[in-house]
Amino acid sequence: MIGIDALEQAGLVTRELRGGERDGAPTKIAVARRTYRAAVDDVWDALTDPERLPRWFAPVTGDLREGGRYQVVGNAGGVVEECRAPDRLGLTWEMGDQVSWVEVLLAPADGGTELTLLHESHVDPAFWEQFGPGAVGVGWDLALWGLAVHLATGAAVAQEDGEQWPMTPDGQAFIDHAASGWARADAADGREAASAEAAGRRTFGFYTGTTAPEA
Repeated sequence: MIGIDALEQAGLVTRELRGGERDGAPTKIAVARRTYRAAVDDVWDALTDPERLPRWFAPVTGDLREGGRYQVVGNAGGVVEECRAPDRLGLTWEMGDQVSWVEVLLAPADGGTELTLLHESHVDPAFWEQFGPGAVGVGWDLALWGLAVHLATGAAVAQEDGEQWPMTPDGQAFIDHAASGWARADAADGREAASAEAAGRRTFGFYTGTTAPEA
């Protein structure tokens, strides 16, 4: 993948895990936060312009206005629940019969834009035990880096590059850092540290098809 240093970018993300509740059932909220050297309006446009989305994320079809339905090609779809330019975007994130919720918040910070992404979901206990928050968190890390490349260089990240990059040494180093960061967030939320670390290593394997190095 072209552009900027992988590990440097992975280190710019702050990862947090929170507990929540929807419809009377407990949820987990994965929170990823980082700052981009770009104006809020530019970041908002990159997040919501259907012509720019394929350049760093994926093609998105449908009605991207509030109340409309969208579909990420080859991935999730859902409803745009909130779209308040230039700082708040809320979506349902639907894959099959599984529904979760994504919120993106933008705010001016340090001459650029702080982006906060929250992904809230009901937890399948067996899946959570196996992978923890990294299952969704690492995917968002990859998207946030694609956005960083696009904002910094204007370049488009080819879909095939995004699919193959996790198998490269740079990609594996990035995913190892991100998965370990989500494991630490899991432990900070109360999970036993060794169990959280093991889930992080399984997450690394899930994304790369290899075994993570021992910590």
